[in-house]
Amino acid sequence: FSRADPAGSLPSTEKEPDDEIEEKNQEDPPATAAEGEGAAGGVYRYIKGDLFTSEIFKVEIQNLPKYIGFNDLKKFLNKHGINPHKIKLFSKQMFAFVTFKNQEERDKAMKAVHGMQWKSKVLSVRLAKPKADPILKKRKQEEEAEGGQPGAKRAAGSQEGEEDEEEPLNIQIANAVTPGLTVPYEEQLKRKEKEVEGVLQKLTREIGNNNKAMLPWLFVQKEKYNKMCCPLEAIRPSPVQTEYRNKCEFVIGVGADGEDKTVGFRLGKYKGGSCAVVSPSETTHVSSEAKRIVQGFQQFIRTTPYAVYSPETYEGHWRQLTVRTSRIKQTMAIVFFNPQKLQEEEIEELKRNLRQYFTEGEGKESAITSLYFVRMGQRTSAGTEDLPCEHVTGEEWIHEELLGLKFRISPHSFFQTNTPAAEVLYSAVGEWAQLDQDSTVLDVCCGTGTIGISLAKRVKKVIGIELCQEAVDDAKANAEANGLTNVEFHCGKAEDVLPTVLNAVVSPNVTAIVDPPRAGLHSKVILAIRRAEHLKRLIYVACNAKAAMNNFIDLCRAVSNRVRGAPFRPVRAMAVDLFPQTMHCETILLLERVDYSSDTQTTET
Repeated sequence: FSRADPAGSLPSTEKEPDDEIEEKNQEDPPATAAEGEGAAGGVYRYIKGDLFTSEIFKVEIQNLPKYIGFNDLKKFLNKHGINPHKIKLFSKQMFAFVTFKNQEERDKAMKAVHGMQWKSKVLSVRLAKPKADPILKKRKQEEEAEGGQPGAKRAAGSQEGEEDEEEPLNIQIANAVTPGLTVPYEEQLKRKEKEVEGVLQKLTREIGNNNKAMLPWLFVQKEKYNKMCCPLEAIRPSPVQTEYRNKCEFVIGVGADGEDKTVGFRLGKYKGGSCAVVSPSETTHVSSEAKRIVQGFQQFIRTTPYAVYSPETYEGHWRQLTVRTSRIKQTMAIVFFNPQKLQEEEIEELKRNLRQYFTEGEGKESAITSLYFVRMGQRTSAGTEDLPCEHVTGEEWIHEELLGLKFRISPHSFFQTNTPAAEVLYSAVGEWAQLDQDSTVLDVCCGTGTIGISLAKRVKKVIGIELCQEAVDDAKANAEANGLTNVEFHCGKAEDVLPTVLNAVVSPNVTAIVDPPRAGLHSKVILAIRRAEHLKRLIYVACNAKAAMNNFIDLCRAVSNRVRGAPFRPVRAMAVDLFPQTMHCETILLLERVDYSSDTQTTET
């Protein structure tokens, strides 16, 4: 999983063109990638075997029940042990396209779902055709429109653009990565708060649909709180609105101005048929330190004989630059490079040149304190988190100070991207947790341990759970650096680790704090939390409250054969703005276990 990281991240490096699927995709897929390429002039070339794309593990599920939604289908598949990678539902036509990470999972799904009955409908499953590459498809359409004259339409389009006096590139990129830039900050905050209000109103309806016993309580709550199940406190603004990002991921490609080897942000998404890159030099959310590193790195790669990686042809080398900065003026640069068929000696020489450039050459002015090199080849799995980082020069980590505590950060470790606003967020979590010296805190998806470590001096024990081994190592080092002995961290999937941890906790005062990736918590984690009835209080930090809706509902739904343990109910909610100039924010939701022995449980706030 990747954390929510709006306005500053490279678009997904997994090559899957376009979220929209056309009707013609219902045809059977070509027998081979080569056959598909020949049939459509190369628009299926991306599915060749040495690249990862879930499009080659794609099925169509037909005869779905009426009125089901995306979440219904996802939950149905999960219930039967099926883990889809992506789902595209066409509810009116009653079919869906579903992709998987490998052939084994796809075949398992086909075997399990085909012939299965769901709400009186017997489902059928068949292989589905991959989507066409949007850039090649767009180019093919343009050429056909001009009678097969390659480039004619693009040239005409260029002329039309000149006549229309297209906006300057700095304005275009600002609109792409910071769409709220022209909106006054107070208005941005109002819009974000209104968005969270809408999420809570929807949650209120969903709780009523899934837990009838809560209806009397919900009736009272809705009257008090504008159709919401709990009070929504005033949004807390970010202390800084510009240059706030401590981590940015820059793509390397051909500039929108025609300059080769440009480092910056994509002007559009690949699925929209665009790979053009624009420098971040005039963006407001990127720090001056990061911009300086981008400029220095761009100068370096333009002196090398290696081309930028092309997502169209899969040729070339330079792919991505990630920059991390801290308030104590430490900076980390992580260079992503596709080695293609270069010899090891050539790669080692390139790394030596990088080291020399940034420590003794012109790049010294970039003031990089930690430099890493990552070989990002033709991967067979999604994501970059599992790629080994080769240390080139400088320190192995950068360090940050947060709430008076010290934290070290490794290349792959998660750390909130707006440090001053993270202090606001974590302070609010501490206020709401109602902790004392007898409390045990479960910090789920703990990253480098920031939340748990910031609360450790107030409680008896903190137990952190995190998937990334690098982050767990950082968290242990951070606990030691801050003189804490009542903190422990476990590495693994939360759904695997949490049940064991919960069973081992004997404290009567247990509070869980969860800060999951954008996709939310695995359903097994929710079920484990529900079963652990000694866990009375839960604080959910959601980077995307809409995406977390299923988690919220499952925490509150009625007891059933699948869901054991008394439900929770929302008590307080609040938005915290970590991403000024964008439409994103964090949402904190405090939930407490329903006490059926209390006579006031249906009216208490």
